[in-house]
Amino acid sequence: MTTESQEPVLPTTPEALQEWREAERTVAVARRGRLAAEAALLAAQEAAEAATMTATASKATADAARSALDAATLAEASAARMATTARSVVMLARGEITDADTDVAAAEIAEVEAQVRYADAFKRAAEQK
Repeated sequence: MTTESQEPVLPTTPEALQEWREAERTVAVARRGRLAAEAALLAAQEAAEAATMTATASKATADAARSALDAATLAEASAARMATTARSVVMLARGEITDADTDVAAAEIAEVEAQVRYADAFKRAAEQK
């Protein structure tokens, strides 16, 4: 400690050298610490970028899954409508077959009646000769 009446005590050469070496070590440790901090920052930035890319990929995957679900839902609805339409076509075709059977039966009856009328007409014509 110095007072105004005392002169400051100056270090000896070995003491000054020791102080300088300690200061060098402190600077070296601080520089290594700074390099480590820079490396940690770079690693953190890389990790943040990777996390962002993973989040983007996850969102894209989720969007694709939603789109696939939407497409499957639409396909299912379309298939159900097609099945309903096909059943309607089958029912209509069955009705048309029934109508066609009725028409065939009516035509066969008309043919038999016409054949009977012809036979009667032929018989009458033969009797008049």
